[in-house]
Amino acid sequence: MADDGIRADWAQKDFYAVLGVGKEAGADDIKKAYRKLARANHPDSNPGDTAKHEKFKSVAEAYDVLGDAEKRAKYDEARRLFASGGVGFGRGGATGGGGAEGFNLDDLLRDRAGAGGGFGDMFGDLFGRGRTQQRPRAAKGQDVETSATVSFTDALEGVTISLRLTSDAPCPACSGTGGKPGTKPHICTECEGAGFVVSSMGGGFSMNETCPACGGRQLVYDEPCPTCHGSGHGTSARSIQARIPAGVKDGQRIRLRGKGGAGESGGPAGDLFVAVKVTPHRIFGRKGDNLTLDVPVSFDELALGADVKVPTLGGAPVTLKLPAGTPDGRTFRVRGRGARKSDGTVGDLLATVKVQVPSHLDATAREAVEAYRAAMAGKPLRAGLFEA
Repeated sequence: MADDGIRADWAQKDFYAVLGVGKEAGADDIKKAYRKLARANHPDSNPGDTAKHEKFKSVAEAYDVLGDAEKRAKYDEARRLFASGGVGFGRGGATGGGGAEGFNLDDLLRDRAGAGGGFGDMFGDLFGRGRTQQRPRAAKGQDVETSATVSFTDALEGVTISLRLTSDAPCPACSGTGGKPGTKPHICTECEGAGFVVSSMGGGFSMNETCPACGGRQLVYDEPCPTCHGSGHGTSARSIQARIPAGVKDGQRIRLRGKGGAGESGGPAGDLFVAVKVTPHRIFGRKGDNLTLDVPVSFDELALGADVKVPTLGGAPVTLKLPAGTPDGRTFRVRGRGARKSDGTVGDLLATVKVQVPSHLDATAREAVEAYRAAMAGKPLRAGLFEA
C-alpha cells in the first residue's frame, strides 16, 4: 500500500506524551488535556507562530486516536506489538531487531490480528478507514415549550390534558445525519473531529464554540441531504397526554422530562415545558395555597353580629359567626377548605367581609337610617382627623 509508511509512522508516535497524560489516563483526563493544549496552541490564538501551529496539529492527531475508545485499544495493541521483540519500522520497510534482517511486520500483524487482515487491514482501520467510521457524539434533543389553559377548579384538583406539539426531529430522509442517503461521511477538517473550535476572545482569553462546519456532529458529508439541506433536522407533529398536578398556580411552568424533541445519534430526548394559565373563578380567588372569598354583608350584621353562610369550592357551605361590632374588611379563616399543597395537605379559605351599601332605600329603611344618624350625632367619627 502506498500509504502504509504514513500509517506505520503514526503508530510509532507516542500520543500519550503528545497530550501529556499517562497510559492509564481516563477519557475525561484525555479530553481535558486535549482542550487545554488546543486552546493554547490554536492558530487563531497564535497567528504566525509556526511551532504552535504544528503542535496544534499533533495534539488534534493524538486526540483523534486516544479520544475514541476503539481506536485507542487498537493503538495500544499496535504499540505493544512494536515493542515486543524489538520490532522497528522505517520508510524502507520492516526489519527485526537484533540484526535479524528481512523480518516482515505485515506477517507479524497478520498472525496477531487474524488471518487475511495483515498490516493493511489493522492499521488501515486504525488510521485510515476508521476515521470515516467514527460515530458522532450523542446529543440531547431540543427542549420544547408550550402553553395550556386550565380551569380554576382543575388547577386545584389536577387534570390530564391533551397537547398537540410541533417540534424538531431527525430528518426522516437522512435519519438526522445531514448527508445525502447512500453517501459516507468523513472527519470534519475544520474541527478535526472534535465537534468544537477554539475562538480567541482577545486579551489572552478563548472559548470553545460548536464547529460551524459540522454543527458539532464531528462528521461532514460532501453531498448534503436534499430534504433537510444538510441540517439533519425535520419537524414532528404529535399529541401527548400531560398530567397537570393538583395545586398548580397561574403562570407556573411544568417540566415533563423526555417529552421534548428527539435526541441525535442515540442521545436522550429533550424536555417539555408547559406554561400553565389558570382562568379566574367567578367568586373565588387564590393567595398562595389559600383560597380567598369576598363576603357581602350589611351594616347591621356587623354591628349586631350574625351567622353568615358562605360557599366553599367543591364542598358544603360553612357558617361564619360574626361577633357584634365586627369591622368591615375583617378576614375569617376556614381551615382545610383551600388549595391542595405539594405535600398533600390543604390550605385554608380566607373569607373577608365587605359592607354593601344599598343604592336605594324605601321609606321604612330610610326612616330607620335617619333615626340611627340622629342617635349617633353626638359621636362624630372624624374628630380624630383634626387633632394636633
